[in-house]
Amino acid sequence: MENVRSQEARMEQYISAQLKKWQLNKKKKYKNPLRPVITISRLPGSGANALAKQLSEDLNIDLFDNEIVGAVAQSAQVGNSVIAALDEQDRSILDDWIGTFEKKHHLWSDEYLLHLTKVVGAIAAHGHAIIVGRGAGYILPGKVCLRLLIVAPMDVRISNVKHAYGVTDKEAERRIIKTEKDRKAFIKKYFNADLTDPSNYDLTLNTTHYTTEAAAKIIKEAFNSRPWYDYSIQKL
Repeated sequence: MENVRSQEARMEQYISAQLKKWQLNKKKKYKNPLRPVITISRLPGSGANALAKQLSEDLNIDLFDNEIVGAVAQSAQVGNSVIAALDEQDRSILDDWIGTFEKKHHLWSDEYLLHLTKVVGAIAAHGHAIIVGRGAGYILPGKVCLRLLIVAPMDVRISNVKHAYGVTDKEAERRIIKTEKDRKAFIKKYFNADLTDPSNYDLTLNTTHYTTEAAAKIIKEAFNSRPWYDYSIQKL
């Protein structure tokens, strides 16, 4: 129970700090509204979380993991605060994205998807962020994000989970199978898509033979090869 409370407190602190940062950034004027983001879909145990943290540090951009995005999407009050932190120009961009998504998916009877789309769209409109999970790469237009799929063979993933959580091979495999099933079902339900279809992404990376640093380097090359209008991120 304490662990759950600790996670909630951490999320609240992170979101509060992020809102303050965005409020300050509203005063900045950009020549072009395009401030790119990286979206990460992943197979459990593939090392995507460590990779996301590495990219966030290397590129000096904000990181929103699966739990934070999910928590914000489930709270209308917090979600509205995230949207309210947008300036007038970015709210217009968000409205355009939502309108396009609505026409494409026809799934607005689901209240959670509505909140999720607004939250992911608001984060992307603020820009300079990494969003892990929650179908972010399916929500956002391809022109504003680099969409990644991080994978690895089952034996590698079992080894990663086993060492990360101190469990047996059997328990590691059980956790992977369950989590992967849930993630695939989520993407199928809300976006009618296959999580593992590489055509849904700009880059699919198998982490088997790469350290976190080496994998981050490959992704940064892909990120910097796109013609982004880059205002504050120093290319590395």
